[in-house]
Amino acid sequence: MRMYDLIVKKKKGEVLTKEEIEFMISGYTKGEIPDYQMSAMMMAICFNGMNDEETLNLTMSMAHSGDMLDLSRIDGIKVDKHSTGGVGDKTSLALTPIVASCGVKIAKMSGRGLGHTGGTIDKLESFSGFTTGISEEEFINNVNTIGISIMGQTASLAPADKKLYALRDVTATVDNMSLIASSIMSKKLASGADAIILDVKTGSGAFMKTKEDSFELATKMVNIGKGANKKMMAVISDMDQPLGNMIGNALEVKEAIDTLNGVGPKDFTTLCYKLGSMMLMMGGVCESLEDGERLVDDAIKSGKALEKLCEFIKAQGGDPSMVKDPSLLPKAKIREEVLAPTKGYITKIVCDEVGICSLILGGGRETKESSIDLAVGIELVKKVGDYVNENDCIAYIYANDEEKKEIAKKRLLDAYSFDENKPLDRQVILGVVD
Repeated sequence: MRMYDLIVKKKKGEVLTKEEIEFMISGYTKGEIPDYQMSAMMMAICFNGMNDEETLNLTMSMAHSGDMLDLSRIDGIKVDKHSTGGVGDKTSLALTPIVASCGVKIAKMSGRGLGHTGGTIDKLESFSGFTTGISEEEFINNVNTIGISIMGQTASLAPADKKLYALRDVTATVDNMSLIASSIMSKKLASGADAIILDVKTGSGAFMKTKEDSFELATKMVNIGKGANKKMMAVISDMDQPLGNMIGNALEVKEAIDTLNGVGPKDFTTLCYKLGSMMLMMGGVCESLEDGERLVDDAIKSGKALEKLCEFIKAQGGDPSMVKDPSLLPKAKIREEVLAPTKGYITKIVCDEVGICSLILGGGRETKESSIDLAVGIELVKKVGDYVNENDCIAYIYANDEEKKEIAKKRLLDAYSFDENKPLDRQVILGVVD
């Protein structure tokens, strides 16, 4: 078997076999197939596509290119959740303790943020002492004893994806649905969960800008998971403006705690209820989404979910007193109002621009080696559909540097649009794929 022949085959629009895909991924991971040949294959795939069987075989080959996490020592159904990422997306911080407090096991691997979207691990490190650098033994023990653990992704998990993504990033071959879906799902399948919930974002702050593309991606990923004998469901959720009101690591932690106390923002709370009920149903503790929503409601109102977050933070070395008293979380030195330049309805907030403002303040990474400031960020006081008068406060900037604050403030104002006509309401959940 020769890589040259496989490139020719895909260039002609023909279907690659399971054995051919395994040969290709194995050879590339080991360094036996050079970058220039794999680049040609990625471009041929972008031009001619892959069918569902090819996409599943590609995903499974990538998943098996390194270690496969064995969660068989954890009792019960293990449920994982993945978001395609966005601005203000702190969902895992509130959702995982809710679900774990209802009896479903959460064994999750997460990453750090890069660019304007934040990472779950960075946010969790707002709790002093918290670490995801735990052993697999600790990880499994924590899930068995308290029902939840989050561990950092290891280099040995789906190494083919890491190598392929770096190549696609510099060869303009990122935006193919099969390649995107296989990249995401290879890591999820290697992580060992029995059931996976996907939160596919759509809008200006998401990787997928249109609702149609988001549904296509969700459908491909659900089909891959089912092909690998996993329980699968996906939601399409709005990322045309930031999720919730807080953007920035410690600020988002505080908002997640507010939500567990029953006083979170409406859009974020709605998403947590929906995803939580789906995870509980897939975890076997309820038979319908309606029953699941009642369990989520009880977990929040009874305080069980908040207590579970305390247990989780303590088990991984963090200070649980910060859960009970969020004022102990990292705080910025500067808090400055951003005032509306005119009156009218807010018709648009360019979502990725808000994320970039947080990045400018120091709340995100330009490169993987960058350090981040956990305290900085943005609080949105007014969002799309709200009416404001001139000089009303529409947001707060949290900063530790005057120059960065001024740059971020100007850019944030430019992200807002105003009009005398009220925009149409937009729902946070735009659809479900199962």
